[in-house]
Amino acid sequence: MKTLTIFDVSWYALRMVTTRPRASRTTQPAAGCCGDATMQADTVLAAPQADGLAGKLKALADSTRLRMLDLLARQTEPLCVCEINTLFSQHQPTISHHLRLLREAGLIAGEKRGVWSYYWATAEGKRCLALVQQLA
Repeated sequence: MKTLTIFDVSWYALRMVTTRPRASRTTQPAAGCCGDATMQADTVLAAPQADGLAGKLKALADSTRLRMLDLLARQTEPLCVCEINTLFSQHQPTISHHLRLLREAGLIAGEKRGVWSYYWATAEGKRCLALVQQLA
């Protein structure tokens, strides 16, 4: 009986987590399969659209970011990051991280004024927030 070494364990572990891409199917469904249903390929969300939507949904999936977007959407003027920091229990680096993710998703915009950054909700951010609030 062979004794397993750390190298053997590592090799087996790597093989277990490695995934191989699935070969694309070029064949048509078998005759009689799925009845007479026809697939509407033109209604499937395109990959770039799906990626953009997934990015926005990921940004909105965190309760802190959702609250930040709601806060910014309610303002008539841009808010300074120092004002945003006082309204949340997280520390400044975490607040900045959340704001960056919202900005990268296109839900908020910001500008630097001296040493401070000011943020506001974009039209897209307000639209997405309204849609998400309808889910509640």
